[in-house]
Parts: sequence; structure tokens; C-alpha cells
Amino acid sequence: MSTSDKVQGPASYFPSIEKTYGKPVAHWFALLDKVKDQKHMEQVAFLKEQHKIGHGHANALVAYHRAQNGG
Repeated sequence: MSTSDKVQGPASYFPSIEKTYGKPVAHWFALLDKVKDQKHMEQVAFLKEQHKIGHGHANALVAYHRAQNGG
């Protein structure tokens, strides 16, 4: 894999998120769908407080999810 093929941005956290929390990122995106009307940092807090996701991982999931859904 060349450096131009390397995943960058929020998606670069996905392998670590899946390994650390034992769930596919689709699981976390489904949870974020339930709070889609909340602001970015409210969604981050939701993942941190309700699901014990670390700040960096929560922020990456929210940023990617919002970008994919026009948020």
C-alpha cells in the first residue's frame, strides 16, 4: 500500500475503535442515528458517557458520521 492509499482522517481510527470496543463501526453509527438531531459535541458526550468511548474515538465516529450524512 502506498502512502497515497493510506486511510486518513476520522476513518483512520476505525480499526482501533473496532478492536478496543469489540463492535463494528456500523454499530456506533446506528447509535448516532438515534441522536442525529444533537450537536457534534453532544453526540461525542453521548458516546463517552453512555457507552464509555474515549474522546478521540468518539470524536472520530461523530465527525465521520456527520460528514457522511450532510451534518
